[in-house]
Amino acid sequence: MSPGRAKGSDRPVDPAVAARMAQVTEEILARSPENVIEPTLDRVVQVMDLLGHPQRNFGLVHVTGTNGKTSTTRIIERLLRELGLTTGRFTSPHLHDLRERIAIAGEPIDEERFLAAYDDVLPYVQMVDEASVAAGGPRITYFELLVIVAYAVFSDAPVDVAVVEVGLGGVWDATNVADGSVAVVAPVAIDHTRLLGDNLIDIATEKAGIIKSDAIAVLGVQEDEVMQLMLERCEEVGASAQVEGLAYGVLEREVAVGGQLMSLRGLAGDYTDLFLPLFGAHQVHNAAMALADVEAFVGGGEQPLDADVVRAAFAEVTSPGRLEIVRRSPTVLVDAAHNPAGIAAMAEAIRESFTFHRLVGVVAVLQEKDASSMLELLEPLLDHIVVSRSTSPRSIRPDRLGAMAVELFGEDRVTVVPDLPDALDIAAGLADEGGVSGAVLATGSITTVADVRMLLGADERGDAQS
Repeated sequence: MSPGRAKGSDRPVDPAVAARMAQVTEEILARSPENVIEPTLDRVVQVMDLLGHPQRNFGLVHVTGTNGKTSTTRIIERLLRELGLTTGRFTSPHLHDLRERIAIAGEPIDEERFLAAYDDVLPYVQMVDEASVAAGGPRITYFELLVIVAYAVFSDAPVDVAVVEVGLGGVWDATNVADGSVAVVAPVAIDHTRLLGDNLIDIATEKAGIIKSDAIAVLGVQEDEVMQLMLERCEEVGASAQVEGLAYGVLEREVAVGGQLMSLRGLAGDYTDLFLPLFGAHQVHNAAMALADVEAFVGGGEQPLDADVVRAAFAEVTSPGRLEIVRRSPTVLVDAAHNPAGIAAMAEAIRESFTFHRLVGVVAVLQEKDASSMLELLEPLLDHIVVSRSTSPRSIRPDRLGAMAVELFGEDRVTVVPDLPDALDIAAGLADEGGVSGAVLATGSITTVADVRMLLGADERGDAQS
């Protein structure tokens, strides 16, 4: 990125604004990190009350699940925008700049808008901080503050509808101070066990908390016990359950150049000859969920959408960091898979959509993740693995991760490189041994993907560099 220009654009940024944005970013980062959650919504509710309930001033589609949340959120938002609605989008975590989390009409908000919203909410945040600390509690966290800013931005814009991805879980997630008329539950798997529980029922119970009274709940493919829990939640609160495979789903799909062709069944009609520029069966299921979500939001699931509008929206979908090509010659793919279920879906998509004679992995994983299971799933996919670490302080030490990899890959297929830039260079050299069909895959955490994208100059819109 050139100095003095906004990320992902050619718009010059006032140096004073850029300096203030950097200062505010540091202030936000100084709060409790987003992997530290407090099991209460009280502080966020108090700020919302003081602000006059901005979260009630727009429609809301609320998205949870373990894998696929961000992609599904982006597909929903793109389709709503194609229908002519003014949209807000909240996703997490970000790749490069925290403003990526808060988007209006598909574009991250600019520095001026972010700072104006931050300045507006800060006095109320400080009031709640002071009261909480006086009572022996914590300040509002990093994630809670970003949610407050996002809801203030969406209310002020104003947007017709915000598509909001939970940060973690559902019941106690800061985004859950708002009530979605549509609640989306993408597939639930084991992840964040320290915070959500170490079994599917505990995790699903947390995620079911976004399903509210009289909402339409769009449920993706789930394990039987998870689906039963979701249906019980719907019955308990009086929500309507729309289940993939029964109410909506995938009719056909086939691999195509740059993505896949698909036909989907929505809640109110069938849609054929759709192109999705994303890879993998999981993304087609995300698209089916998104289609059902939008039908539910705009017509209660009873009115079909214009097929040409759906085609146009899907053809323009992007999901940076999700099986994204960020460089060619050699090809470098990045994927933010950070748990076993995500790695499995990614591996299947690569086998189906790409033909590489030699695939070299650059892998860095965070300490709280099931690294052993992730490596086990990567072993049959990769010809060689270069183990490293990302810029996250929670990244597993390369020597430790390397020892785990050697047990599965054998010494001849493992290289340990402490610095990620060097790891990427070495992986590219190893991939070149495969000739023109050699490639590099960087994966293991969102931070790994962000670091590699930054090193190779890809912006948040997903532009690949040659």
